[in-house]
Amino acid sequence: MAYIYETHLHTIEGSACSDAPAKDYIEHMMKIGYSGIIVTDHFYNGNTAVSRELPWSEWVELYCKGYEHALEAAKGKDFTVLFGIEYNYEGDEYLLYGIDRQWLLDHPDVLSLSRSELCKELHKAGGIMIQAHPYRERGYLKAIHLAPNDVDGCEGFNAGNPDWQNALCYQYGKEHGFLMSGGSDVHHLSTKFMGGTSFPYKINTIQDFVKAFLAGDGTAVYMRDIDAPDAKFLPVPECPELTDVTEGPYLPVIYH
Repeated sequence: MAYIYETHLHTIEGSACSDAPAKDYIEHMMKIGYSGIIVTDHFYNGNTAVSRELPWSEWVELYCKGYEHALEAAKGKDFTVLFGIEYNYEGDEYLLYGIDRQWLLDHPDVLSLSRSELCKELHKAGGIMIQAHPYRERGYLKAIHLAPNDVDGCEGFNAGNPDWQNALCYQYGKEHGFLMSGGSDVHHLSTKFMGGTSFPYKINTIQDFVKAFLAGDGTAVYMRDIDAPDAKFLPVPECPELTDVTEGPYLPVIYH
């Protein structure tokens, strides 16, 4: 039996670009076939929905509300809700797993850390750092920033990207021998094209997820249309449209 987890999800509580209340995700994601979600709202240095005018401790408390509301809504259900972060540098964003609200409260200097320093601090806490959608191209981005020496893997599939950008991400992962996750990068309940990471066993804690990912037990999966009569999750490595490079990149690529 496969267990599918959404590893990249945004809520209205934490991400300014989301219109989905955290509590509304639970039944929705269960209906699609997910076994759980990791809430990864945009952090202080990204498109956060929480005022940066607040003191750090208050900011952290409000930032975690999306996760907490989802966790509360999942009580009594066979559905896992975990905490993560999407952290931004120069348009290159990283999914951080294995830390929690207390870690953030104890690290008010986190915003001053370089990519390498952040990765090291995460490792000290038993966490991991995965680059999200490495080859994403958007009108607001001026370059593609890659940090292959400072990550534990990358998103080999992101449903928010067109196929050709996902193929570039997948090949980047293969070239560097990275472990790869899949995720929807979902911001809206109306999203049809979805993704996730499949495991052959159940994930109950964020430590379980970190261990399973590092063991190489995860497989990136996708679903083209959640409303299709024959909708089901399929493995990304078996889809040429998502793995074979056909164009780009068009933006300059900068390595760190």
